[in-house]
Amino acid sequence: MTVAGISYVAVRLGVFGAVLAAMMVAEAARPRRRLRLARQLRWPSNIAMTVLSSVLTPFAVPVAAVGMAVIAQASGWGLFNQAALPAWVELALAVLLLDLAIYAQHRLFHAVPWLWRFHRMHHSDPDFDVTTALRFHPVEIWLSALIKLAAVAVIGASPLAVLIFEVVLNATAMFNHSNTALPPALDRVLRWVLVTPDMHRVHHSIVARETNSNFGFNLPWWDRVFSTYRAQPEAGHADMTIGLGTFDAARDQRLDRLLIQPVR
Repeated sequence: MTVAGISYVAVRLGVFGAVLAAMMVAEAARPRRRLRLARQLRWPSNIAMTVLSSVLTPFAVPVAAVGMAVIAQASGWGLFNQAALPAWVELALAVLLLDLAIYAQHRLFHAVPWLWRFHRMHHSDPDFDVTTALRFHPVEIWLSALIKLAAVAVIGASPLAVLIFEVVLNATAMFNHSNTALPPALDRVLRWVLVTPDMHRVHHSIVARETNSNFGFNLPWWDRVFSTYRAQPEAGHADMTIGLGTFDAARDQRLDRLLIQPVR
């Protein structure tokens, strides 16, 4: 599918590969924390999980988010297809509202027990690095895609807005899950406009009140607006425990055990 002559798949894959490689290099050069498990015990399954989800999701959800935007635009569905706003205003507001929808979805997956069973696989990673951003259960990806399609239709986001949002969200998720040490002064400034690794790492704490904070993947403002922002983990980033305290053994990182984890 193309948007304004741009191949969505080519852009998404190109940005994905570039950011993934850049974060892996940054983690190796300036690691924030010592990893508990060797990479070879986690990375194959984490990477395989995103490959598996990419293969299965198009069959489960035939209409992609950009495709839904095209349909909504042609059918006059959604808020922005009923309003006459300058193109740049509509683009900015659509990206902002889509990000709010993802924030709300994330909180929903923590609040509803049966949804949490699928989402907890992401949190059961005993370490926190760029591959954690790839570690989502295919069922969660499928459910998230359905929610996103509904959000696109209700908002009436343009295909270009959806393209920009999807690419930026994918890139920022890998950035803020990376085990990269940013200079403290840069982190303090950056987290006013973007979720940083130190900000999102708090969300992966074993401490429940910290897990239920910092839900943003891209923009940091929703956590501040809805009082779910937590600046730092109580134990500090070097000493905090990542994960759930369960499903964190080396054998639990196997792909087959990750897939059946929701029913364990």
